[in-house]
Amino acid sequence: MLTSTVCAAVSAAGLAIAALTAYRKRFLAATRIAAYSLIPIGLVMTGVIDWVTNIVFKPTVWAGFGVLALSFVLFMITRRVERRRDLGGRKERKAAKAAGPDAVAPAASVPSLGAGREVERSAAGGKARQGKESAPKDDFSDIEAILKKHGI
Repeated sequence: MLTSTVCAAVSAAGLAIAALTAYRKRFLAATRIAAYSLIPIGLVMTGVIDWVTNIVFKPTVWAGFGVLALSFVLFMITRRVERRRDLGGRKERKAAKAAGPDAVAPAASVPSLGAGREVERSAAGGKARQGKESAPKDDFSDIEAILKKHGI
């Protein structure tokens, strides 16, 4: 009841300001002010204000938010426990940790590009300088083709 009275007073004040603005022959601004001032009374008439005040001031609503938060926390705990189960038991985790990084993926510690460049250089033999000079041409050939296509 009090909220509807306050919203009606705010709307009346806004309409009064809109009337004064229209009196000064600023009709566009007056119309905009009138539109903003009708929003509070419109919200009261549709029942939105009562709905919001019922949410804010009822303890059962806040208890419901607490129950939802508890449900979320329990869900996250079960996900964490499930992930730990997928990793295995404590002994298996300790054994994997003690084995070091080579136990997981032995080839992963070697960069794949480093070995490829060494193979290219050894295959080229004495033509290492030509390989260095031709590499930028090969790298930029697709860029040159795109630029030529656009007439640049």
